[in-house]
Amino acid sequence: MKRLHPKLAKNALALDVPQKPTRDGYGVGVVEAAKRNKDVVVMCADLTESTRNLDFKKLFPERFIQAGVHEQFLAAGAAGLALAGKIPFITSYAMFCPGRAWEQVRTNICLNDVNVKIVGSHAGVSVGPDGATHQAIEDIAIMRPIPGIVIISPCDALEARKATIAIAAYEGPCYLRLAREKSPVFTTEAMPFEIGKAVIFREGTDVAIIACGPLTHSALRAAEELAKEGLDVMVVNSPTIKPLDEKAIVAAAKKCGAIVTVEEHQITGGLGGAVAECLARKRPTPQEFIGVPNVFGESGTPLELIEHFGMGVTHIKAAAKRALKRKVRE
Repeated sequence: MKRLHPKLAKNALALDVPQKPTRDGYGVGVVEAAKRNKDVVVMCADLTESTRNLDFKKLFPERFIQAGVHEQFLAAGAAGLALAGKIPFITSYAMFCPGRAWEQVRTNICLNDVNVKIVGSHAGVSVGPDGATHQAIEDIAIMRPIPGIVIISPCDALEARKATIAIAAYEGPCYLRLAREKSPVFTTEAMPFEIGKAVIFREGTDVAIIACGPLTHSALRAAEELAKEGLDVMVVNSPTIKPLDEKAIVAAAKKCGAIVTVEEHQITGGLGGAVAECLARKRPTPQEFIGVPNVFGESGTPLELIEHFGMGVTHIKAAAKRALKRKVRE
């Protein structure tokens, strides 16, 4: 049986796989969405290049609004545009939107159920030298309890482009979480993307790794290395954190009997928490968590920080082995 999904890139695990930041995928996708729908507009908090809105601004200057460094207005103003029939994408660093604008996101956007798309760039610790003040590692946790919002963390730039187009067509508030640092582009145009759906990237029966964001590639690498040690590891890409694909999560738990969640976010309140809540209700299963261990970020290179906070390939492998031991014991 073929282990890797047939629609992954042929060289998905090669060291020389092409790399782009997921924010680049948004930049391409929002232009495509705007070409399809004249109501798509973009608002930016004085970060046009960093949030990859330059092409949109050049092609659709009359549909681009520079809000300045005022994220609360960014969210509140977008709610008004949505009520007038527009489809606003609001873009800033995730630490500031949704971080600084959380009340406006909650009350102006989500309480009123208006059609705003929140794009938080530079999420996770891979912002690197910018340090703790700019490393949004709590953003999923603050967004997940808000009723009615969709939360997506794409695994690579191609998936980010598909997700951007998908949320533009979706009616309702959405949060798209993006990274600054380049990461492997290992999916293909043919790989399916659907809001609320997880995809098995690698088949396996011993342990299931459920991942989101660019660390999904690290999960695949860990699974392939573990295969050389005799472990058969499933890898599930779960880009939509809310609504979680509970059917796929439960199926993975039933098949493997042990779970590892992987995310570039605090262990508390993110994908791992969502999976644990699902399994506690539907299929109690031993689970290990890869993420930031309830500490603030630090300055360093992206790779240094991934390793420092225990989110590298070796850490994922160790977590899979711990989960397997717990399955046998329990």
